[in-house]
This record gives sequence, structure tokens and C-alpha cells, in this order.
Amino acid sequence: MSTMNTYTGKQFDPMLMTEEDVSLRDIAHALSLLCRGGGQVTYFYSVGQHSVNCAREAKARGWSDRLVLACLLHDASEAYLSDIIRPVKEHLQGYREIESQIMQVIFEKFGLGDLTAEENRCWKQIDNEILSNEMPAMLNGRMPIEKVAICSEPDLAEHPFREVEEEFYSMAEELLSLRE
Repeated sequence: MSTMNTYTGKQFDPMLMTEEDVSLRDIAHALSLLCRGGGQVTYFYSVGQHSVNCAREAKARGWSDRLVLACLLHDASEAYLSDIIRPVKEHLQGYREIESQIMQVIFEKFGLGDLTAEENRCWKQIDNEILSNEMPAMLNGRMPIEKVAICSEPDLAEHPFREVEEEFYSMAEELLSLRE
């Protein structure tokens, strides 16, 4: 069987994903339950919380609601693929293409399918800069990247997944309503 089941009860083949298969609730729920760093962190810190911190940083920089939404949704494909650590991801043949394909469907669903190269560069920059601020707080040992100064103060406290899920979902709903 090549279908997956989602939190909201959808069933579909992730390799043939359509906009109708995408659910903001599924994304918020799954990302709130996925631990960053493959779980090799000193406490539970979710992909959802990381995404909220990225969106807050974009907002603190005065970026457009469109870019704030892109920062919030930048890891949304992981709701359907799970989180794979960067050192492994680059060696998985075909993974990047699958991830890109799913991200394109998600971005299309939420009106971000036409992000420019510059807009994509912006959310990727924030992703890396927030990562540089997360690592010292939650990894043991030598930090592989240097901490970068940012405009916001990321919330790195441990939170229950339902709290993160609701914060992610509410933030996305607000940003989407501003676009209408």
C-alpha cells in the first residue's frame, strides 16, 4: 500500500500529493510532534517550535506577511516525510526532489507557489540563523556552526506539543487571513 494516513484522516499517496491532500491542521500537528536534530537534543524541541521561531524572526525584521508565512511553512514537507538530519539528508538519493515536490504542493496550497529566488534565499537564511541560536541551547559537545546575531529572542523553552501545535496553527491562520 503506497498511501499514508494523516491526523485529520486523509489518505493519499505522498508521491502523488495534491493541494487537496494538504491540511494546515495535519502540518501543525505533525510538526509539533517531530523532535529537531533527530532527537539527539538535550530536551524535546519540535520542528513546529523551530518554525514558529523562524516566523517570529521574519516578523521582527519587518518582512512581509508573505515571507513570515514562508518562514513558518519552510519545513512543512516534514509533516509528510518526517525530519531527517542535514548530514544524512544530502546523501539520500532522490530525497531532495521528493521534498521539493511536496513543498511546492504545500506552497501552492497556501499561495506561496510563486516565491522568487530572493524570497527563498531569505527564508533559508532565517532557517540557518535560528538553527545557529538553537544549537548551543540543546546540543552537547562542540557546536558545528557559529551563533549569529538575530533580531528576535527565540523561544527555546520546552513546551507541550499541543501548545506548539495551536501556536503554529493560529499563526498560520492569522497570516493566511491577512492575505485574503
